[in-house]
Amino acid sequence: MTDLTAMPQWQHLEALASSIRDQHMRDWFTQDEDRAARMQVESCGLYLDFSKNRVTDEVMQALFSLADAQGLNEKRQRMFSGEAINTTENRAVLHTALRNFSDTPVLVAGKDVMPEVRATLKKMESFTQAVHGGEHKGYTGKPIKHVVSIGIGGSFLGPKIMTEALSPYRSDAVRIHFVANVDGCHIHDVLNGLDHAETLVVMSSKSFTTQETLQNTESAKAWFLQQGGTQQDVAKHFVAVSSNVDAAVEFGIAKENIFPMWDWVGGRYSLWSAIGLPIALALGFANFKQLLEGAHHMDKHFATAPNDRNLPVILAMLGVWYRNFFDAQSHVLLPYYHYLRGLPAYVQQLDMESNGKMVTQQGERVSYPTGPVIWGSEGTNGQHSFHQLIHQGHGIIPADFILPLNVPNQDDTHHAMLASNCFGQSQALMQGKTYDECLADLANKELQEDERARLAEHKTMPGNKPSNTILFDSLTPHTLGALIAMYEHKVFVQGVVWQLNSFDQWGVELGKALGNQVLAGIQGDVDEAKFDTSTQQLIARFKHANAPE
Repeated sequence: MTDLTAMPQWQHLEALASSIRDQHMRDWFTQDEDRAARMQVESCGLYLDFSKNRVTDEVMQALFSLADAQGLNEKRQRMFSGEAINTTENRAVLHTALRNFSDTPVLVAGKDVMPEVRATLKKMESFTQAVHGGEHKGYTGKPIKHVVSIGIGGSFLGPKIMTEALSPYRSDAVRIHFVANVDGCHIHDVLNGLDHAETLVVMSSKSFTTQETLQNTESAKAWFLQQGGTQQDVAKHFVAVSSNVDAAVEFGIAKENIFPMWDWVGGRYSLWSAIGLPIALALGFANFKQLLEGAHHMDKHFATAPNDRNLPVILAMLGVWYRNFFDAQSHVLLPYYHYLRGLPAYVQQLDMESNGKMVTQQGERVSYPTGPVIWGSEGTNGQHSFHQLIHQGHGIIPADFILPLNVPNQDDTHHAMLASNCFGQSQALMQGKTYDECLADLANKELQEDERARLAEHKTMPGNKPSNTILFDSLTPHTLGALIAMYEHKVFVQGVVWQLNSFDQWGVELGKALGNQVLAGIQGDVDEAKFDTSTQQLIARFKHANAPE
């Protein structure tokens, strides 16, 4: 494959970046009254204003040309059709099949996977209704009132953040608690105060061997037995989402309460699968289905909309523009909605685990930057802390401002203040404040001229800082599904452009393997001499601190 940076489309973009680097967005808005109207797209309940970006129409067309040259259309079709595009693991990538509400079959190795997907959804629906209706009871005959969801990575972040984001839709039937951290304090705090006879544990691990998840589940089981349950009673209080049926049954889980996983669904894309069972239990199955339908709506948009009206493609190529031609090393997400506060962490895993790579699909080292650092928090909180760096720090940090136009059960003043801060921040980042404007503001402050000049320098903000603004009427399950799918497809497009396999995670796998080896060293099962001297030293200090008196 041709080196990306040698492609004429890339070199054209380099020339464009050089030609506009010293131009200011503030001037573009003054000179072009149609800019905002032209640089906006609306679909799937989401509205995107991308006019506050350091791009011209020519730049956008050049970015789309690069995507075309990298085979976006063909590679997108290969993903949707079930080809093994995860080439290092020879797997299909079919999280889209989990929310496929069309009658179109999806083939993996010649087999239509849709019947099994639909059967799993039906099983989730039946189980959710049985718990909510009190038909699935604990071993003492009490109905289930608490659900403890145990997972790690995507099997934790997906259910937790989606449930948190949709708090207004929560069912009164059960309360959901999430555990991921292997730190024993977490599982202890969650279980403390719960009635074991009213508690259901959902364990999510494809292999049923994930170190953190298995240990937390074993601790939950020990707690259950200590409270009075028996090994036989485990079947009424523990369910699993796993492909390792034998291990789950041996643990004590009833075979009918084991929900399947497939190797064509990566962990960071798994909330749409049975990994989403805690979401269904928290919100009710009808709302979980709406989440899937919103994502399906975005899938259709991504598959059919032209590049210049395609939400994921536009966002992806803007990200490429800043990462590769403006040396932007990070991208910040700023949700202006309390319940969406976990979104930056969710997209962080999605993006950084997918495109944090330095080798192309062909196994060659890249000569250009790939995935940026993704970070962020609630927008209004950030305004009083890290926004300072975005406004006046060196370089640029592209931002996504995210806001629902309507919020249930909130008075108009609160929400108007929220919106005004959101819009004001994006305006300030774009517009900035010149030295002369700052100097004029200080004219009547009874300052010496040199002091006024010095303070004006400190107050000057260059502006020209890029951002997107994403709006939606309200955060419904359908809208959230579309929003998450939009970011999934954005990551896919960038992986195509950067020639990466966005669906493996060998760095994560190495961390897991070494963690298991070090645990064996701590427990005395392997010779500590196999580790480097620093790790030996750390193990020794830990063992000494935990040695019996």
